[in-house]
Amino acid sequence: MTKSTGQVLLFMLVVFGTFLWIGKSVTDLTGGEKKAVVAGKVEVTPEGGETIYWGKGRCFTCHSVGDRGSAVRGPNHGQFGAKFPQPMGPRAIERAKERSQKTGKTFTLEDYLVESLADPGAYVVEGYKNEMAVVFAPPISLSLDEIKAVVAYLQAQGGEFDAKSINEPSDISKAFYAKIVVASQAGGGDPENGKVVYDDNCADCHSLDGKPGEVGPDLSAIGKTGLKSITESILRPAAKITPGFETYVAINKRGRKTVGLKTREEGDEVDITTKDGDVVTLKKGDIKELNQDKLTSVMPEDLPSEISVKDYQDVLSYLLLQKGTKNDEKKE
Repeated sequence: MTKSTGQVLLFMLVVFGTFLWIGKSVTDLTGGEKKAVVAGKVEVTPEGGETIYWGKGRCFTCHSVGDRGSAVRGPNHGQFGAKFPQPMGPRAIERAKERSQKTGKTFTLEDYLVESLADPGAYVVEGYKNEMAVVFAPPISLSLDEIKAVVAYLQAQGGEFDAKSINEPSDISKAFYAKIVVASQAGGGDPENGKVVYDDNCADCHSLDGKPGEVGPDLSAIGKTGLKSITESILRPAAKITPGFETYVAINKRGRKTVGLKTREEGDEVDITTKDGDVVTLKKGDIKELNQDKLTSVMPEDLPSEISVKDYQDVLSYLLLQKGTKNDEKKE
């Protein structure tokens, strides 16, 4: 190595070292390095929310913040022209007042922001369509902490970040948090669509009002049993049958078979309620055999194959939310 080459290398090392020292000094002067993600977990801070907003959450595909971004499909979340004279923080305060007046419930600005992410169709800004994606469902699938971080980021746009209001939520936000948690447990299901799936496929046999359905048990508190139990009840309904809903097979003397629940046995008559809800009254004198079938349930075992994977995840998340009424909780 020549003397001149060594001098050049030494000069480059000095310049590089000086550059690193200046960068560290500037970072220290501005409050140090801000880490938004630690070991794969997002911090519930405006910095963490900013990372999600402009990254995994892909909020920037529809929204902008002030003059940052160019998306116009959804409202700008910053201060931008005459249409958005206030950034999202103070704007959310006004929206919360509107939600309070409309619902009769007391909304805070955090409640409004949480609702806008958990149930975007509840309040649609004038001039925009109700087309926001369900952010806690695939393909975005944000976790509860990631959604809280986005709330923190929006809260800080023209306002002050209040960690306590996010981490110690009101009853309104608690309900939305619960919805997001069960959606995540169910693989990203959407409880709102899950209710539609339930009404279309389950409501004819089951109920959610504390009373048994036509041929199935009440599901008002099924969420308390947990994801595994609900999943097994759908995929393998005969594996664990609720007492009182056992399947019976009646064969009359002519060989005709009737399958369903034994819903009444009085005098010389037996009622069998089929899976369709039809009640067949049989005379005991006409019955050749009447036996319980422990391997069969009146609930259709092919239900999962009859609905889409998304609908299955959605109805799981809806059922996980069914934790019983407050009166039920008091009885316990």
